Amino acid sequence: MPTFSAFARNVFRSGSYEAEDVLVGCDDVDVIHLEPANRFAFGKSVLRRLVYHDVSRRLVSLNPGLRPVRLKRDYEVFLLVCPFLQDVWYANAIQGWRDHCRTSVCWVDELWANSVPQLQYWLPALSRFDYVILGIPGSGKALGDAIGRPCHEILSGVDTVRFSPYPNPPARVVDICSIGRRWEGIHRSLLDLAARKEMFYIYDTLDDAAMGETQGYAQHRELYANITKRSRLFMVAPAKMNFREETGGQVAIGRRYFEGLAAGAVLVGQAPGCEAFGRHFDWPQAVIEIQPDGSDAVEVISKLFAEPERLREISCRNAEEALRRHDWVYRWKEILRIAGLKPTPAMEAREKHLAELAELAREISRQPDEPLAAERYQTRVTNEHA
Repeated sequence: MPTFSAFARNVFRSGSYEAEDVLVGCDDVDVIHLEPANRFAFGKSVLRRLVYHDVSRRLVSLNPGLRPVRLKRDYEVFLLVCPFLQDVWYANAIQGWRDHCRTSVCWVDELWANSVPQLQYWLPALSRFDYVILGIPGSGKALGDAIGRPCHEILSGVDTVRFSPYPNPPARVVDICSIGRRWEGIHRSLLDLAARKEMFYIYDTLDDAAMGETQGYAQHRELYANITKRSRLFMVAPAKMNFREETGGQVAIGRRYFEGLAAGAVLVGQAPGCEAFGRHFDWPQAVIEIQPDGSDAVEVISKLFAEPERLREISCRNAEEALRRHDWVYRWKEILRIAGLKPTPAMEAREKHLAELAELAREISRQPDEPLAAERYQTRVTNEHA
C-alpha cells in the first residue's frame, strides 16, 4: 500500500492516512512511503495541468516526479487510497507493480458524478486496477459508464477507537464545536449565543484550513479527536453543501458525521438528503436539525442544553452506533472481500474490542454512573484476557 504522507500533508488528507493506519494494524501490509524527487514541483503543477488537455491520454501514466520504487516480492493485493482521482498517478512511481500483485484496488474518496467528464484524460489511470471503489454514493454509475466496468461504493469511516470517549469518558468542556465548512447564518447565531450564555464555542478562524499542511497527520487526528470527544454538540452539514457548482447538486455524507458520531457528540445541523444517510444513520435523533440560515439555532440549542438526560442518551447512542458500524475496519473488510481476501484474526480482534466499547456505551446510556460503568468494563476485559 503506497502512502503520500511524506509530501501531501494537507489537513483534509489526514483521515485517509488514518484509514491506512487502521489497515496496517489489522493485516500484513507493506507500506511504501513515496517520496518526492527534485522535479516533483514541476510534475505537481505544470504536468498536472497538461493532463487535463492530453488527447493522447499518455501523460497520466508518467511518474509526476516521485522517487522510483521497485517491488522486491509478490503480493496478494495492491491497495491505493486516494482522496481525489488525480492522486492515482502517484502510483506510477512504483515500477511494474502489476507484475508483482495478484489483484489491485483503487479507493477514491471524493469524486462527484458531474466531474467525471472533466476528468476524462485522468480515467486511463484506472484501467490498471481490477477494482475501483468510490467514497461518495451516487458516483459509481457515472464513473462506471465512463470506464466501461462497474465501480463499487463504500462510505468513509473513522478510527472509532481513537475518537471514542470510552472506556474513560472525559468531561465535555466544549459546548459547541464546528470544524470546516459552515453556514454563516448558523455561525452568527452561535457566536451570539456563546456571548450571551457564556458558552465555549470552538470554530475555524482560518480561510480554507483544510488545505493547510500538518506537522504530522497522526498528531492532528489526536488533537481533533480529543477536542471532539470533549464537545457536547458538533455541527454538521452535507459535504460541500455550499459548493453546488462542484457537487452539481449531488448530496453526500461528509466525514464530519462519522467523526462527531464516534466522539459521542450530539450532531446538530442538517441530515444529508440521500438514501445512504437514511440507511446508515437509521436511529432516532442521529442529527438534530437546524435551519441553514440559523433562524432557529438559538431555540434548538438552548432546548438541548436544558435537557441533559436527552443529551446523554443521544451521546451514548451515537458513540455506540459508530463503534458497531462506522469504524475503518468494517470498510476494509468489505474491500478485502471485494478483492477475494478473508478478514484477518487481527480484524476480528479489533471488532471484538469495538463491540466491548459499544456495550459500555449502551450500559452508560441505561445507567449514567460513568465511573462505575467504566470500572466494570475494565474488570470484565481484564478477566476475559486473563
